[in-house]
Order: sequence, then C-alpha cells, then structure tokens
Amino acid sequence: MKPVLAILLLVSMFLSVSFLQFTMAESTTGDAPIPSFCDSKCGVRCANAGVKDRCLTYCGVCCQQCNCVPSGTYGNKSECPCYRDKLNAKGNPKCP
Repeated sequence: MKPVLAILLLVSMFLSVSFLQFTMAESTTGDAPIPSFCDSKCGVRCANAGVKDRCLTYCGVCCQQCNCVPSGTYGNKSECPCYRDKLNAKGNPKCP
C-alpha cells in the first residue's frame, strides 16, 4: 500500500508543479497593455474609419506591440514612434 501512496504523491506533485509553471507563464505578459486599454484607444482611433473592423484589427495589433495609440482619428503618429514606424511587407504603414 505504501508504494502506491508514494507514487500517487509524486504524480500529484508533478502535476501541481506543471500547472504552476503554466499559470505563471500565462500571467507574465511583460509590458503588454491590458486588452481593454487597446480596445478603448482603438475604438476612438477607428471611429471614422471606412472599414472599421479592419482598422480595429490592425490598430489592436499595433497597440499590443507598441503599448500606445496616437490620439484622434487620423494622424498624430509622432506621439507614438513605434506605431508610426511599423510597416507591412510592401513597405506601407501597417498601423492606421
């Protein structure tokens, strides 16, 4: 009976440590902003966009990478150099 108890204890410890590492990896996102921050900032940024869903998608990606979104609905990219300097594969601005 004791070997079964010892094996059960070792397995439960292993699973506990694995779960703890997974949880810690999920919670340490570095300096990435809270999604609601990006959602609210991009909502303002894309308010007048012709293709709003595309604007929100690209703005959200840029916000996650740059941790900022320029103010207003157009321009003002000098407020956020990372946002301003993002380019797509064709060399065009990536962020709206």
